Amino acid sequence: MARRGRAARLQGRVALRPKSSDSKPSDPLDDDDLTEQGLAAPVAKPGRILLIACGALAREILDINASNQLSHMDLTCLPAKLHLYPDQIPDAVTAAVIKHRASYDQIFVVYADCGTGGALERACAKLGVEMVAGPHCYSFFEGNQAFEEKSSGGEITAFYLTDFLVRQFDAFIWRPMGLDKNPELRDMIFGNYTTLVYQSQINDPAMVERAKNCAKRLGLAFEHRHTGYGDLAPTLRSWAGSAPSSG
Repeated sequence: MARRGRAARLQGRVALRPKSSDSKPSDPLDDDDLTEQGLAAPVAKPGRILLIACGALAREILDINASNQLSHMDLTCLPAKLHLYPDQIPDAVTAAVIKHRASYDQIFVVYADCGTGGALERACAKLGVEMVAGPHCYSFFEGNQAFEEKSSGGEITAFYLTDFLVRQFDAFIWRPMGLDKNPELRDMIFGNYTTLVYQSQINDPAMVERAKNCAKRLGLAFEHRHTGYGDLAPTLRSWAGSAPSSG
């Protein structure tokens, strides 16, 4: 989920084949399961929409659906760890769309470009499915226009974390970059960053403290922005009108 800076490129090491998401985790909202396995789709019913999403967005999507009474939208998630290997995302999304296409009236892809260099957009266009606008989740959580304005205004040395990434900091940042075994690499990897920006989706003082600790571990200044769900919520509400609700 990281921007394609120096730290993000180091995440793209030798890709591992993601675990199958065919079997439903025992706890569908366990962060480790969402990272490694994703979330299986429910049994399909007529007149419903399927959202194919990144596991890192599962909690946010389910909350948006519940708070907006979008009960006709089902969710399946690919393993969040695919963001460590963005070249695998287009093929994984394509396979998921093909797998579920016959069972749903509409399918939407809850990924932004996410480091695929336009490959995911091309895949979705070929499949005839719509995806979330924006370069990555940091942008659509901030609001794509607001994020672009900040980037154009000089915010190019920020390292972003969402709620999920704060909770999964060791799994997505610390260990993949080898900092658990070689902490001396920290300043080399993050030397071009100045600030860790925590984009919170929920209001939780304990999460802010965890994010501050992440910044301290990386040797970065800390900034907290409560973004909520940004552009994701109106996107899902717009998609919700694409198929009749069957309850």
